[in-house]
Amino acid sequence: MPAYVTLFNFTEQGIRNIKDSPSRAKAAADAAKSAGGRIIGIWWLLGQYDGIVITEMPDDETVTRFMATTGMQGNIRTTTMRAYSEEEMARIVGGLS
Repeated sequence: MPAYVTLFNFTEQGIRNIKDSPSRAKAAADAAKSAGGRIIGIWWLLGQYDGIVITEMPDDETVTRFMATTGMQGNIRTTTMRAYSEEEMARIVGGLS
């Protein structure tokens, strides 16, 4: 299943309600499961970003819908990137001439 890395920052609303962050993470894990994917892990960070989420989702459309739904709640802004496993990268570069 495709993997995705999402960096997030709290919005003003999100930081005001930071105490709810662990319960929001649990709700996100449940939503990911309902969408046919899973959250591998969520970590809160120090520095430029407030957190990172690693997910597996069936496809790009599903992860886009999942992140849009998450963003609509108003607590975080996200940047999501497709991540390739070692096996996937070997297939990709194996086709190079």
